[in-house]
Amino acid sequence: MSSVSAYYNGKTVLITGATGFMGKVLVEKLLRSSPDVKAVYILVRPKAGQSMQERVANMLKCKVFDRVREDCPNFHEKIKPINAELTQPKLAISAEDEEELLTRVNIVFHCAATVRFDEPLKHALQLNAMGTQRLLELAQQMQKLEAFIHISTAYANCVRKCIDEIIYPPPAEPKKLFDLVEWLDESIIQDITPKLLGDWPNTYTYTKALSEYLIQQEKGNLNIAIIRPSIVGASWHEPFPGWIDSFNGTSGIFVAAGKGILRTVIANNEAVADMIPVDVVINLTLAAGWYTAVHRPKNMLVYNCTTGGINPFFWGEMEQYVMSTFKRNPLEQAFRTPNAHLTSNYLINQYWITVSHKAPAILYDLYMRLTGRKPRMMKIINRLHKSMMLLQYFSTQSWDWSSDNMNMLMGQLNTEDKKLYNFDVRQLHWSEYIESYCLGAKKYLLNEDMSGIPAAKQHLRKLRNIRASSTLRH
Repeated sequence: MSSVSAYYNGKTVLITGATGFMGKVLVEKLLRSSPDVKAVYILVRPKAGQSMQERVANMLKCKVFDRVREDCPNFHEKIKPINAELTQPKLAISAEDEEELLTRVNIVFHCAATVRFDEPLKHALQLNAMGTQRLLELAQQMQKLEAFIHISTAYANCVRKCIDEIIYPPPAEPKKLFDLVEWLDESIIQDITPKLLGDWPNTYTYTKALSEYLIQQEKGNLNIAIIRPSIVGASWHEPFPGWIDSFNGTSGIFVAAGKGILRTVIANNEAVADMIPVDVVINLTLAAGWYTAVHRPKNMLVYNCTTGGINPFFWGEMEQYVMSTFKRNPLEQAFRTPNAHLTSNYLINQYWITVSHKAPAILYDLYMRLTGRKPRMMKIINRLHKSMMLLQYFSTQSWDWSSDNMNMLMGQLNTEDKKLYNFDVRQLHWSEYIESYCLGAKKYLLNEDMSGIPAAKQHLRKLRNIRASSTLRH
């Protein structure tokens, strides 16, 4: 019998960030593995002209819920959306909603964050740090709360090379920083951001470091655990292999390489690509929730949820696996044959950007204009370069994360739980995983059918022939 599943049955859970990539996987796994969970409250804000109800309806239509839809068709009845805004005082929750949460919630999973690396500092602080503080204040008043699980990032302390499962001193005193951005003009904040960040590469990692410290300072007598995943990728097994629904992180880069748009990447072949499948993170998170609530550890535990120390995988290998997968299973309507190279040399990278990215993009856009269509390649290339610049910090160096707490937790699970909530990354075969990740990007991000592969291969052959004949002519 699974202790973890049994724990959540009959419980009332609150999840923030449920409409995001990790949030959806968490909601799905919880409903599927603990079908008698009492209720899952999710905090949702209206966004991009969609009401809260519309956002939730869209979320529930998502393919990620197909398995749980089969098992229990009425699963949506367990999901109770609450209109909330993390950046507002008291989370802008209505009095009756607040009353409901304070009297019912047993466990909180805080997944909400802005994951944009280049988010303006004020907004990143409001959401990632102040939002966490406000949620903690709410949690302090919850009458039946058993555990509070916070999702951080393994890169919160990326200014250190060796990272233990402890809370480090923050880059700044959070309270002072909150006051500062409160009264300073946006443009001034923007000017002093580089100075404030210091050695931190972006506002995301910086505000995540502040949040960890805030939690430690203000946890009071709450039972809290912090989960620190590295680069979160497509699912390994659950709800099905290769599920992905966002172009963030490495996904957009895989697709750009598969389409033949991306030709050069700044990365160190020998650096560890510390990727972690999303379902591994969620399984660890649910197991940590159970452990925190049931065993009530004396100290707040931090779990480094990473692969590099246990089952290392390198950027150089990733390039080979991605390229070979897309050559066997090409994406439809590729721009060129997939052929991306890694280099850690800035000048070589700049040369290839000019020759293989910008020049072809300009020509392609010119052709689009001449044939009366909208030029778009340069726009794509510029967006791509921006995300590559932001990733460069992580693809050119390695870190050492200790994972003692992750191992300890695995030891606490019974045989059934080790199967149901598998987060043992020693079992991960990288070549298989990257292949299913690339195919997942094809199927779920680009909505391409696998039956279209012969035609896509035909298209690539045509591209090769055009290239070969133009080379012969010259």
